[in-house]
Order: sequence, then structure tokens, then C-alpha cells
Amino acid sequence: MVQKPVPISRVLRVQSLGFLAIIAVSWFNELFDLRSLILADHPSISNFRETALETLLVLAVWFLVVGATRRVLQRVHYLEGFPRVCAWCHHICFKSRWVRLEEFLKRAFDTPTTHGICPSCAEKQKAAIQEARKTENDRRSRGDQRAPGAATAQQ
Repeated sequence: MVQKPVPISRVLRVQSLGFLAIIAVSWFNELFDLRSLILADHPSISNFRETALETLLVLAVWFLVVGATRRVLQRVHYLEGFPRVCAWCHHICFKSRWVRLEEFLKRAFDTPTTHGICPSCAEKQKAAIQEARKTENDRRSRGDQRAPGAATAQQ
């Protein structure tokens, strides 16, 4: 199944802004020596290599996090595409309405349906019919001629 690429979402933009802020603070610290500004310490010698290495490290983590987030968002998008099915009546939520499976297939896929019986259900139904026939035959052999479920007349 080919999935559409997920566009850059708000989550990815906010993540990117966070990582850019970390990089900006790192360079701001290097250029203006935040430690000496905050703690009134003696200024230190700038080390641009260290800041460049920090930037590369932050960028590497950024790319890893963005890739993982993109995969998670694609998975969520994929899972949100699953139709919701009622656990009790088996209706399907389609365009904010709960419809029968047949109606869902007709509306969503323009697929007509027909009915049949699977082998498992056929066996269950055969067993139920045989049990009902056996019960009826037992009732008749005892001389009880009433139809199943018929009420007896009270006098």
C-alpha cells in the first residue's frame, strides 16, 4: 500500500523552532559570553570550534528527532484511516454517521453486496436445526402434540 507523504505539520515546525533556538543560544553564548554577563565573571576566550561542534551535534539530534516524529505522524495518519466498527452491532462510522456494512461498501467503494454463509456459521446453523428437530421429535414421541412455543389454555 502506497502512503501519501505527510506534509510538515505544526508539530514538526515547533520541534524545528526549538532546535533552532538551542543553536541560537549556543552561538549567542559564544559571541556574547553569557556566563560573564550573568555571573559577572571574567570574560573567556571564544572557542568557535566548540560552538560549531555543538551546532553539528544539535543538528544531528534534530534530524533524528524529526525523522522519528515524521514516522510516528505517518503511522498515526495510517491508523486514523481505519474505519471504526461498533463492537455490538457492527455498524461502521462513515462520514460521521453509523451505517451498516453493506451501506458503507456501497457509499465508500461503490461496491454492491450480496449475502451468503461462511462454513463455520453454516455448521452452527446445521447443528441448531438438528437440535431443534431432535427436540421436536422427542416431544412428539412423548405424545405432546403442541407446537413449540404455543401457550396452553388455562381453564
